[in-house]
Amino acid sequence: MTIPANPAHDILDVQTTDCCIVGGGPAGAVLALLLARQGISVMLLEAHKDFDRDFRGDTIHPSVMQIMEELGLSDRLLQLPHTKIHRLRVQTPQDTVTLADFSHLKTRYPYIMMLPQVKFLEFITQEAEKYPQFHLVMSANVQELIEENGVIQGIRYRGQGGWHEVRAILTVGADGRHSKIRQLAGVESVETSPPMDILWFRLPRQPEDPEGGMGRFSPGHIVVMLDRGEQWQMAYVIPKGGYQKLRSAGLAAFKQSIVEVVPELSDRIQHLHDWSQIAFLSVESSLVKNWYRPGLLLIGDAAHVMSPVGGVGINYAIQDAVVAANVLSKPLKTRYVELSDLAKVQQRRELPTRIIQGFQTLIQKRIFAPILTANQTFQPPFFLRLPILRDLPARLIGLGVFPVHVQS
Repeated sequence: MTIPANPAHDILDVQTTDCCIVGGGPAGAVLALLLARQGISVMLLEAHKDFDRDFRGDTIHPSVMQIMEELGLSDRLLQLPHTKIHRLRVQTPQDTVTLADFSHLKTRYPYIMMLPQVKFLEFITQEAEKYPQFHLVMSANVQELIEENGVIQGIRYRGQGGWHEVRAILTVGADGRHSKIRQLAGVESVETSPPMDILWFRLPRQPEDPEGGMGRFSPGHIVVMLDRGEQWQMAYVIPKGGYQKLRSAGLAAFKQSIVEVVPELSDRIQHLHDWSQIAFLSVESSLVKNWYRPGLLLIGDAAHVMSPVGGVGINYAIQDAVVAANVLSKPLKTRYVELSDLAKVQQRRELPTRIIQGFQTLIQKRIFAPILTANQTFQPPFFLRLPILRDLPARLIGLGVFPVHVQS
C-alpha cells in the first residue's frame, strides 16, 4: 500500500536516512556496506529476527570473491569454515560428464565457495557495523510505502512495540522473490514457468565421499549433491506440479527413488524420517519491467527471480548491489537522486540478467525437461563438444556476462 504522508497509525518514532534498504539478504547487506563505506547514511531493515533460514543458497561464485577482494575482505571471508567446488559434474549410469570447470577461469578464485548464507550475511553486516552511517533493524515488518507528490519518500514498518516511520531520499527493495516492496509499489513482472520444481534436504556426508558438486541423472530422475563439509545439500528435481503426486506416494517411496539414483546414500537415507526435513521450492523465473519509480529502486530477486540452475541468484543480486552503489553514491551524497540515475542501474543490469536467464532456460528445456518428462537418457549439450565453447558455462556461472567492479 502506497499511502500519503499522514498515517492512520500511532507512529512511535520517525527516523531519517539517506537510503532505506528493505531486505537483509545478500543484495541488501552488500549495498548497505558499500554505501556506509562512502559516508552515506543507510538503514537496513530485515523482517526476521536473525539471518538463519533453511535452504538458502550457499554459493559464493568467483565474481563475488573478486568483489570481496576489492573491498579488502576476501582473505578474512576465506577464514570462515567452507568448502570449494572446482567442477560441476554429471554422473549417469553410463558415464561422467563435466558441465563446468572453474579451474580454467582467469581469476584468483577458480571455484565456487560453499558457505552457509547466514555466515556470509553476518560477516557482511558485522563489517558494515564498523561504520557509524550504518544502522541495522531486525524484526522490521515493512507494511507501507510513503508517497508524496508522486515520489516515494520512505516506509512504515511494524516492530519493536508498534509502528515506526523511516524517511529516506531513496528506498531500495531488496526483499526477495516475494518482495513486499514490489507489491506495494504496484510494479509488474513478466513471469515464466520453468518445467521443474525442487525438493531441498540434507544428508550426512562421509569423509570418503567425493568432494565438490555432483549431479546424478537417470531417466526420470535428477539429483544434485552439493558439498557442505559434514553434510550433502541435496536437490531432488521433479516435474513442475509433481509434488503432490510424489508426496501421496509416501516418504518411503521417495527415499527409495533417491537410493536408486545414488546407491551410496543407502547407508544414511534413514536420517530422512519426516517430510518436515524437506523444503519445497517452486521454481520460477521472472523479470520486472521497470526496476524503479521516483524515489524507489528494486534489486536482486525483487527485480528478477532467478532459476536455481547454476546457483547464480545470489551472485547476480550482489552484482546489482555493486552497480547500484557505483551509480547512486554521488547522487545520494548530493541528496538528489533523479529518475535517470535509477534508470542507469536497470540499463547496466538488465542485459546480463536476460542473458543468464536465457542460459538457464536453455539448460532446463534441453537437459532437464527431456529427462524428467520423457524419461530420456542424458545427452551432453552440443557446446561441451566444441573446444571454443567448452568454457562458456563456467564463465557464465562463475563470473557472469560482464565484469562488475567496486568503484572507489
